[in-house]
Parts: sequence; C-alpha cells; structure tokens
Amino acid sequence: MKSSTRPRPWLPPTSAFAGFRFPTEVIVIAVRWYLRFNLSYRDVEELLVERGVEVDHVTVYRWVQRFTPLLADAARFCRHSPGDRWFVDETYVKVNGVWRYVYRAVDQYGQVIDVLVSARRDADAARRFFRRALSALKVKPTEVVTDAAAVYPSVLDELIPQAWHHVEQYANNPIEADHSRLKHRLRPMRELRTDNTAQVIIAGHAFMQNLRRGHYELSLDAPPMTRVAAAFAELAQAI
Repeated sequence: MKSSTRPRPWLPPTSAFAGFRFPTEVIVIAVRWYLRFNLSYRDVEELLVERGVEVDHVTVYRWVQRFTPLLADAARFCRHSPGDRWFVDETYVKVNGVWRYVYRAVDQYGQVIDVLVSARRDADAARRFFRRALSALKVKPTEVVTDAAAVYPSVLDELIPQAWHHVEQYANNPIEADHSRLKHRLRPMRELRTDNTAQVIIAGHAFMQNLRRGHYELSLDAPPMTRVAAAFAELAQAI
C-alpha cells in the first residue's frame, strides 16, 4: 500500500530576534548606541529608560554579545574588498585585570582588516591572526608592513610568501594611530571580563569603524548623519 506524503509547507526562516521580549528596533538601537558612542552598558540602560524602555544593563550586555557578530556577519557580503597594502601591529588591553594582546590590521584606505585577542604575543598568535584574515576575506596582500617583531618574517613566509614584508621606522604609523581610536572607545568601559567578550566588542568596534568610513555598500542613499542607523535597520532585517 503506497503511503501518501504531503509536501511540507514552506516556512520563512526564523528571525534572530524571535523569542526576545523587546522589539527588534529597541535591541538594534541599543547595540548601535553601544558600538557607536563612548557608552557603558549602564549609560545605554539610562538612555533607554529616558525613552520609556525599562531594560537592565545586563540585558544590554547580552544583546551586544549576541547580535554584534550576527550584524557584522550579515554585512560581509556588502563589504568592500580591502586594499593590497596591510599595516599590522599589536596593542594591548586589560581583560579581567590581565593584559591581553590585540592583533589588528588596516589597509591603505583605513579599512580595518581583522582583529584578534590573544593571551600571548608569539608566532602562533600571529599565525592565527593572519589565517583568520585571509580566510574571511579571500584576498592576499602584496605588501605587509609590520614592526620589527621577530615572529613576523617566518609567519609571512609561510602564509603569504609572495607579499613584500616591509619593516621600517615610522612605516607602521597608520595602524599605530588607529590603535588610539580603539583605546579611546574602551576607556569608559569596565566590562571586559573574558577573552570572548573582548573579542566581540573589539571586532564590533572595527565593524562600526568600517561602516562609518564607507567600506560597506549599505544605505548609500541615506543622508550621512543617518547612514549608520539605516544600515543597522537594513542588517536587522537580514538576520
């Protein structure tokens, strides 16, 4: 006896915001404010309460950790290809009272290539950083500018042998100057409790920085002052 099987009805994909008590617009604006401005989670809580939305700062923290990677991932298809000249350097931040190294790279146009929070400053960390960047972007630079750290020549020879490795005094000024923007953003914060938390926030800062600098094909018709807000609203629909 032949059994009849009915085709399953098509169901739209579930939104990442499904199941949350607050509307999507509230969550998105909280995440955007936190990434865009020098605010703590409590600052965002206060701004929302002033607008009639009572939400705890811990909830804001959870929103930032949950949705920042999703929004950045949704935007990757709209991201401009980076330039062929990469400036790479490490800075450091405190995570739960312990110093951590932050590997960062920018191209000649000011686009942040990638970031990596690491407990160590060694060849393994540098290798992880370059592998992340190369895998995510599917492009390879023709020139990499670094400081004189001894680990870089062997790592670059292994992963990007065709790239010219440039080491010269003051040549790495673009990335060193860019570090100051990150430090300025992190100064009012007291919430870097784990390496994962730090990675999400620092990567989110890079995403926001790239968005503001026009490295994404998002909301180009919006006025400059509202372009970031329009881009976040557009990305929210995609997740």
